[in-house]
Amino acid sequence: RFIAKPCALGLKVQANGPQKAQPNAILEKVFTAITKHPDEKRLEGLSKQLDWDVRSIQRWFRQRRNQEKPSTLTKFCESMWRFTFYLYIFTYGVRFLKKTPWLWNTRQCWNGYPYQPLMPDLHYYYIVELSFYWSLMFSQFIDIKRKDFGIMFTHHIVTVTLITFSYVTNLTRVGTLTLCLHDAADVVLEAAKMANYCKCQKLSDLLFLTFAIVFIVSRLGIYPLWILNTTLFELYEALGNFPALWVFNVLLVVLQILHCFWSYLIIKAAYKAISKGKVAKDDRSDIESSSDEEETVPRSKTPHSTITTNGTGGANGTNGYLTGGTCSEEH
Repeated sequence: RFIAKPCALGLKVQANGPQKAQPNAILEKVFTAITKHPDEKRLEGLSKQLDWDVRSIQRWFRQRRNQEKPSTLTKFCESMWRFTFYLYIFTYGVRFLKKTPWLWNTRQCWNGYPYQPLMPDLHYYYIVELSFYWSLMFSQFIDIKRKDFGIMFTHHIVTVTLITFSYVTNLTRVGTLTLCLHDAADVVLEAAKMANYCKCQKLSDLLFLTFAIVFIVSRLGIYPLWILNTTLFELYEALGNFPALWVFNVLLVVLQILHCFWSYLIIKAAYKAISKGKVAKDDRSDIESSSDEEETVPRSKTPHSTITTNGTGGANGTNGYLTGGTCSEEH
């Protein structure tokens, strides 16, 4: 409110949201109680009841759906908050880890386990990260529902469980490595989103491609070769078999599966950015175009409609996690 919004207005980020639908009690009741996407039969029934043509009703529902989506200003403020957090916590993690012996030698994660002291800096790092991911999980239910809601919710559940489980079982040394590694790409992603909202397209494309490289290198390269290697092999060699080892590794492998899925989506979005010269929009912010819905009603069944409508952007995306669309993004 006091930092992000003035910055957005100073950068001339658009403050107004999508065009609002005109008040209509009958259509509003259908929208809120029955369906937000009426089929052809219902459209024709409403057309007769209201004496409106079908395309006018389609446009009303489209505008009403778009009306619930956040404005560019709201999304800029959200991205600036996340950018600030990720930059802070990543910087803190790097400063903390460079003083530890297990940064460059992962076998040090298991020396003296489980009797490893919980340092105040490590405790603070864990609590702040856990609080943030809890907030993300809860905010998903009050935020505009993204197309990748299911996979993002799974990610947050796995992340919260991993942080909590590693804290309880004192597997915190490798946990700090995992947290810091994941925060690196998120900093660049939120910067790319902010550039996109400011209509700095070249900077947004550059940042998005940088994000794609950092994400793929860190989560398909460093993560399995550095994190999974030490938890699957070095931990077993140092301490042998015990139940917590398998639970911990299953959660880490699930996280890696999500990484593979997101990497596929990011590569698709990066390819589109290179081929078309423009990164796809944030999945939540797409304003539905009139042509998408008008195709669902044959022209012969649409009563004398000559109304033209304006639309921007398509409804498709990679990932709520990203500025592209399926992720999300959103990483």
